Amino acid sequence: MAKEKSFYSCTECGGISHKWLGKCPHCNAWNTLVETAAQMAGASKNRYSAMSGLAPSSEVASLSSIEAQDVDRTPTGQEELDRVLGGGIVQGGVVLIGGDPGIGKSTLLLQALDGLQRTGQKTLYVTGEESGAQVALRARRLGLDNSQVSVLAETQLEKILATLESQQPHVAVIDSIQTVYSDQLTSAPGSVAQVRECAAHLTRMAKSSGVSVVLVGHVTKEGALAGPRVLEHMVDTVLYFEGETHSSFRLVRAIKNRFGAVNEIGVFAMTEKGLKGVSNPSAIFLSQHKEPVPGSCVLVTLEGTRPMLVEIQALLDAGGPSPRRLSVGLERDRLAMLLAVLHRHAGVECMDQDVFVNAVGGVRISEPAADLAVLLAIQSSLRGKPLPTGFVAFGEVGLAGEVRPAPRGQERLREAAKLGFSKALIPKANAPKKPIEGVEIHAIERIEEAIQWVRNQN
Repeated sequence: MAKEKSFYSCTECGGISHKWLGKCPHCNAWNTLVETAAQMAGASKNRYSAMSGLAPSSEVASLSSIEAQDVDRTPTGQEELDRVLGGGIVQGGVVLIGGDPGIGKSTLLLQALDGLQRTGQKTLYVTGEESGAQVALRARRLGLDNSQVSVLAETQLEKILATLESQQPHVAVIDSIQTVYSDQLTSAPGSVAQVRECAAHLTRMAKSSGVSVVLVGHVTKEGALAGPRVLEHMVDTVLYFEGETHSSFRLVRAIKNRFGAVNEIGVFAMTEKGLKGVSNPSAIFLSQHKEPVPGSCVLVTLEGTRPMLVEIQALLDAGGPSPRRLSVGLERDRLAMLLAVLHRHAGVECMDQDVFVNAVGGVRISEPAADLAVLLAIQSSLRGKPLPTGFVAFGEVGLAGEVRPAPRGQERLREAAKLGFSKALIPKANAPKKPIEGVEIHAIERIEEAIQWVRNQN
């Protein structure tokens, strides 16, 4: 039986029940009643009060009469993290960061808090998964022996809020939100009700007091943030920490950011002294071949506002009656479509070949501008002849065989020139009006033109 200080609300219609039922008595929907704290939700008759206070109330006004103000940011000292955040921590902002266990979330945030406190910011690290001694041991491994970051080992929401109110830190980290629980609810820590209510209360506190809060979240087996989807809607910024277990490199990717660009990435390298920012990430994703090899093509991709060079590798081998198509780091379904375009419009047959495509370095590329580089790498592997030295390519390939332009083409070309690449095959619509020093540009309109140009180079 539920305690008097909690009730159950329907996620479909918002109806209220004082006990859990399999079917909502108001809308007859099954399994939609979720425990809610009456104290947090206010009066139980108001179905919308559970989310109240996440943003300060104001009078109705027209957009033209509202004065727009720039958001003040505080750099964390981690340049790559600041890039993803849009320049730094925002006062009163709430950041949710998720990633696989052991990927380095706690390490990065502890380093960021140390950098903030050295600039005079008051910081608090709330740990629910480790003791204070374990956090101190990690700090020593990271070379932060004399760090003045305050640490609180606590999981009860009410005690955490009381500490935040008394200490008044500028930045607080909650590691992790799945370990925090409220006495107002009877469900176990990590449940949908606990995560939702605790996150809502912490967000409300951040908006009202100006404390910047960073929530660490667990992820599911599929890599998505665990807990209710509303958790991502509550916060201002959602970051994903990505990386392969066998690699020392880590990527922090912004999925949502109310104060900056989305799909921005920061690149880190895991060292003995913690995570270090990588200022030139293109060097990670480019293999060092002494001589050009067949099946390799360098792509200039765009991650947020940052152009990066990534090596695309393709391997074709004689297959059986059912040849395989496998891609790693690229869209798998798109590979079959590209092979059909290559056959129909350029006359290159791969029907009896196993086709394997890989983006070097574990990077994941989702933009269609990788199409041209993928097809050129496949053609190179099939013929057994490498592409020219210092060659890059980018462009989307349509089903009609046309090569479509990619966004911000000139920035991609300038990045390639900066890293010493001298030849570029690009869509005609991306051809710059003024030549770019050091890069010989070849603009094409169709895929058959690209294949013919490559053949003429050998």
